[in-house]
Amino acid sequence: EDVISVVVFNQDRYSRSGIVVPPSGRISLSLIQGGIFVNGKTVDEVAELIKKKYDEYIIDPQVTVSLDKASSYRYSVIGDVGQPGIRLMNHRMTVTEALAEAGGVLQTGDKSKVVVLRRQANGMLSPIAVNVSAIYKGRAADNTYLVPGDQIVVPGNKLKTLQKIMGFTSILSFARIFTGGIF
Repeated sequence: EDVISVVVFNQDRYSRSGIVVPPSGRISLSLIQGGIFVNGKTVDEVAELIKKKYDEYIIDPQVTVSLDKASSYRYSVIGDVGQPGIRLMNHRMTVTEALAEAGGVLQTGDKSKVVVLRRQANGMLSPIAVNVSAIYKGRAADNTYLVPGDQIVVPGNKLKTLQKIMGFTSILSFARIFTGGIF
């Protein structure tokens, strides 16, 4: 349900604005038989597809595609948050807003070591460190905005490590009792 506009320079007859992308992901345009599948493609990729199709009818078509409204962007929040998972983003959102929507950072989460993993053009994931603790205290600006596909990772802190150790030692003492003190 994203809304896109297609502008073909000096060809108003082939330009269209306010195209709502249906769930099938296929949009219809003048002269393009069967339409064009746009799901999962960037605006530049869609523009290139349209340019190739219109090349048969227009000499050197100049095609621009713009995203007017995004309603299907996804991002994920994993780690020590109240409700980890994949969420939909339908407006520009900061990391702290996304964490709030995910139920906030748990006591066992390290707010100073939050990382946003962002996929680059070459396919590699690039980490962006965000000190949420400093943002909450007013020492840093809340200006890290998410882009579609971002993954927010909230690592555990010392309390979580302590809980793991305590949990492990209780298992060991139970095993010691159970095995008759062989350990």
